[in-house]
Amino acid sequence: MSTRTEHPAEQIRTAWDALAPGFDRHTTPHTMRYGEQILDGTAIGPGTRFLDVGAGSGALALPAARRGARVVAVDIAPAMVERLAARAREEGLDHVRALVMDGEHLDLEDDAFDVSASLNGVSLFPDLERGLAEMVRVTRPDGTVLVAAFGSPRDAEFIAWTLGALRAAVPGFAGMPADPPPLPFRLADPNRFSAVLREAGLVEGDVHRTVTDTFFASAAEVLDTVRSSHPLGAQWITGLTGSQAAEVRRILEGMLRERSGGAPGAVLHTALNIGTGRPPAP
Repeated sequence: MSTRTEHPAEQIRTAWDALAPGFDRHTTPHTMRYGEQILDGTAIGPGTRFLDVGAGSGALALPAARRGARVVAVDIAPAMVERLAARAREEGLDHVRALVMDGEHLDLEDDAFDVSASLNGVSLFPDLERGLAEMVRVTRPDGTVLVAAFGSPRDAEFIAWTLGALRAAVPGFAGMPADPPPLPFRLADPNRFSAVLREAGLVEGDVHRTVTDTFFASAAEVLDTVRSSHPLGAQWITGLTGSQAAEVRRILEGMLRERSGGAPGAVLHTALNIGTGRPPAP
């Protein structure tokens, strides 16, 4: 009998490959809105050499390509890369290269990009510092490194509302650990985020908060998004019994109707911290 243990990178690849179909269907419409809003505040345009690290299904890569940037998008999960490439083809964005690559070990040249960016990508890496160092390495000295990550869990309402419904419906539900927080929320503290950017060697660093509004048509859509957005969310939802799942949906439906004044769907808010900096001059 084999006793082979999967390497951590293989475990991560396997987990995200499994999530990819649901992520592309349920989560991408929301993350794409995040990406569009993040890039609205940048000078990315025709000819910009743009790298998207931990690209998922293209929430930053595709909006950058629509602005005319020459995009390289990398992700450790082949199934995510396939979906990103398919979306680019469907839009006729032939200046997007989608590559399977470990963001902690980028097989890319030094100073190759004007902008290196990541949305809830590098912040999920086991070795955040290594991932940031690689982004700095491949970005030209007067270029920009941009990292976007969730703010406080309570300010990602699709998650916070789901956690509230789970606590109400599931006896003994453990909730989300606070110390240390799960990887998606490791940069929720702006002061820590700023310190991480400085430690990566970035100069002229800045961290600011933005809030994105997205519409969820139903409780089922909220749960599908939570389930498909991260392995932890999948664990919360897939472990429910039938009666627990029904109760969670009932609670969420009530919350959505209260927000919208009686309609079945509502707009939920998600806060993101956006950190930027420049690699130091040689």
